[in-house]
Amino acid sequence: MSAARSLLENSRMNVTEAILARRAVRAYAPRKVDDATLRSLLRAAVQAPSAMNRQPWLFSIVQDAARLRRYSDRAKAMLLVAMASDAKAAHYRDLLASPGFDIFYDATTLVVIGPGERGAYTDADCWLAAENLMLAACEAGLGSCCIGFAIPVLNTPEVKAELGLPASGVAVAPLILGYPAAAPPPVERAEPKIVSWSR
Repeated sequence: MSAARSLLENSRMNVTEAILARRAVRAYAPRKVDDATLRSLLRAAVQAPSAMNRQPWLFSIVQDAARLRRYSDRAKAMLLVAMASDAKAAHYRDLLASPGFDIFYDATTLVVIGPGERGAYTDADCWLAAENLMLAACEAGLGSCCIGFAIPVLNTPEVKAELGLPASGVAVAPLILGYPAAAPPPVERAEPKIVSWSR
């Protein structure tokens, strides 16, 4: 029996159930995600398709609370400076200025996905891996959330070095993971907007 078949037979959810159950979780219990679970999620992530099967993704995992707090504080400071010239982002100003706001929502784990060298399709490849990881996390009873606020700080030279990303690499998809403090409510979705359908 193949490993993939064994994994499928032991699943608690089918793919559609995981897609419908996945939510952006922004409140976490303090319990850490264990190594075996993280390795299982990474194995699911690398099953994603990639252009020309290049599999460009690299993974950096941060579970050190002090480092996560430092990244959060620095990200907030960078974003506040940047939004001074961005009227659309002004509605985040009070949130980012609050000392108590953590851009990682007190999650115990940050997974940063990015290529070792950026190419034409590498961002898309990394986001496909991220979606696989989030769906596998949902099946495992974990919450996840993409943290766009983190991208600027994660791509500073010193933080890239701390994450083990090469100078030519880039942090594309930062995801937090952890055990949800509460089940988030469902979010209503609009019907697909089909703009063309040629037959």
